[in-house]
Amino acid sequence: MTGTEVDRTPLRAADQLDALREIERRVLWLSTAIIHEANLVRPNPSGLKVGGHQASCASMVSIMTALWFHELTAEDRVSVKPHASPVLHAINYLLGELDESYLTTLRAFGGLQSYPSRSKDPDPVDYSTGSVGIGATAPIWGAIARRFVGDKTGGAAAGRQYSLVGDAELDEGAVWEAVMDPAVAELGEIVWIVDLNRQSLDRVVPNIAAGRLQGMFDAAGWQVLVLKYGRLLEDLFTRPGGDALRTRIDEMTNPEYQRLLRCEPAQLRERLPGDGDSSDAIASLLADIDDDTLRLAIRNLGGHDLSALGDAFASIDDSRPTVIFAYTVKGHGLPTEGHPQNHSSLLTAEQFRELAPRLGADHEQPWARYTEDSAEGRLCATAAKRLRRDTIPAQEPPALPVDIGRTPSGKATTQAALGRVLLDLTREAPEAARRVVTVSPDVSSSTNLGGWVNKVGVWSSSERRDWFADDAETILHWRERPTGQHIELGIAETNLVGLLGELGATWSRWGEPLLPIGVLYDPFVGRALEPWSFGIYGGGQSILIGTPSGISLAPEGGAHQSITTPSIGLEQPGCVSYEPAFAIDVEWTLLASLAKLGKPGGSSAYLRLSTRSMDQTMAAVPSDPAARERRRRQVVAGAYPLRSPENPQLTIAAMGATVPEAVAAAERLAQAGVEAAVVCVTSPDLLFRALRARQGRQEGSSWILEQAFPAHRAAPMVTILDGHPHTLAFLATINQVPSTSLGVTEFGQSGSIEDVYHYHGLDTDSVVRAGLDLLA
Repeated sequence: MTGTEVDRTPLRAADQLDALREIERRVLWLSTAIIHEANLVRPNPSGLKVGGHQASCASMVSIMTALWFHELTAEDRVSVKPHASPVLHAINYLLGELDESYLTTLRAFGGLQSYPSRSKDPDPVDYSTGSVGIGATAPIWGAIARRFVGDKTGGAAAGRQYSLVGDAELDEGAVWEAVMDPAVAELGEIVWIVDLNRQSLDRVVPNIAAGRLQGMFDAAGWQVLVLKYGRLLEDLFTRPGGDALRTRIDEMTNPEYQRLLRCEPAQLRERLPGDGDSSDAIASLLADIDDDTLRLAIRNLGGHDLSALGDAFASIDDSRPTVIFAYTVKGHGLPTEGHPQNHSSLLTAEQFRELAPRLGADHEQPWARYTEDSAEGRLCATAAKRLRRDTIPAQEPPALPVDIGRTPSGKATTQAALGRVLLDLTREAPEAARRVVTVSPDVSSSTNLGGWVNKVGVWSSSERRDWFADDAETILHWRERPTGQHIELGIAETNLVGLLGELGATWSRWGEPLLPIGVLYDPFVGRALEPWSFGIYGGGQSILIGTPSGISLAPEGGAHQSITTPSIGLEQPGCVSYEPAFAIDVEWTLLASLAKLGKPGGSSAYLRLSTRSMDQTMAAVPSDPAARERRRRQVVAGAYPLRSPENPQLTIAAMGATVPEAVAAAERLAQAGVEAAVVCVTSPDLLFRALRARQGRQEGSSWILEQAFPAHRAAPMVTILDGHPHTLAFLATINQVPSTSLGVTEFGQSGSIEDVYHYHGLDTDSVVRAGLDLLA
């Protein structure tokens, strides 16, 4: 670790607390000023709302001050709740990690991002957040990824993984899918701190049910710490009438408590005792304290008490995950504190000026730092030294072959080809194969990963006995050990892609590139898309494989037939999508996708596979080495000709499982005197990029367009795929030809593949009719 070891002891020294409280006030001022500058000072010609969340920042200031300036080590990583990003930037500024020029750029182009961004912010950000529930759970998957890297290479040091979570974020299902996964209960490095301010965007939540939430974490095996009251209130509770006061505050509703925060001392003395049997005892207690103490006491919650926070951090049990419920006040220390609509409200210019002297700041010089010889300056310097991280040297991923050399024959499915390629890789490129890690949500056996799992084993942080190892009828062997390369999660696609994103970020986090592949049923890609996309945005590079897919699943019914996923692959940034038709196409596209992982400028990939068995000789793989390499390059670039008559009257562009219908239609049309070319499309995504490159709208090469769709052979076009027809509709614009697009536009039906293809107009008859209609 760079710097000095952290002192994980409670915060008790008076001089340390005084300096920390002063830093706390400065962090509150800076985070508020960053938002004020963006909204009320910086020119805004369009008049559009800039936004920011001063109240949400204020509720997190004490927690984040205690963490960064007392608790964290260089090995620790923190996911900061989205609306608290200005607090993170304020802290980084005081630590010398952010230049002053950026403090005026919140939400400006090229400036500080709306929410913490690992890839776009100029200062240290451990996890990109902003997608509610996804950023909160990222450290869980980051912890597993770090353990996996440590087991494989020893290249990742230990450290805690913190999540700073808003209480409303616990409404997200993604949170509980992660918390309840059995593997998570073993992750002692996980620490969540819940900012329990009991307010959402629109209101004070009347029944936040904190006890129920605490019970759910406890049932999942987490240590639960509750930080409800600060030292001032705890002291009052020990006085005569104190028990009654505690009971009164404990039992009052959230809206009533929040309303008390808006009261003057005289109103507090009237309202706080209530009208119960203990009201006189509470009133007597309040009569013995002055107005200033009363005003401070009612808002003295545990999440704003630095000493109480230090005690909680010192109580963390590192043998299991920990959640700290820190009670806070939204807008704490601001004129808007406790207001039910303060979520996105902004201080007025007058309120901002009045706030400055209360926080020891100058509104005319808002970005002042501490002097080096001040107690606060020394504490900032000590924290900066402790938290400074060594530069992680980049490591090149192992070399991968581009062609294993196998030419499949007979009948096979693209799904089965996946397992075959992974096994081939262990023999042809063992160093690269050792970096491969597969992840699935309890579908390994049904997606043809069984052979791979048997070969490499299942990853576990400790070895577990396989009780079925001696059972002769057990085909899939579940050998769990730290050397395994397959990670099995429960049936929760959000968890799978969350882990996939973090496994795909180890190259930049720890300098250890992995080659992560997630396999799930294609109909569930839509469910997994948003968190996977967010992982890509955060720098994760991985391969997502959806299989089986489309209406080619025929007998399994409409509920399991994906329609929209081909266009998802076309539209997803930071990702190359493929839908191979043949086993050899799977090999070439998977190897090309693996070669893009784990490095600067790399890319994720999405492969859509099928369980439709197809004659592999239909691929007509050239036997000449040069011609074979030409075909491979075409496959990887997005398309290749399968049937190329000299003067075609029609072009049929087919993708994936529908290629047999296209070929059969071309043969029938030829018998009718109509010559039809057949193009096998492997990536509409890359073809669309090539088209835009040819138009000068983006950088890149367009050579594949001339090889797959040569202008001198341009003809009316029929496109066909097992998915929505608009995915390939743009192909007709390559040469500006008339076209008809066939595909799936309705929910599927159960039945034979012949029945469902006929129902959706994907059968050979439909292709022939579409071609003849175009020519007519």
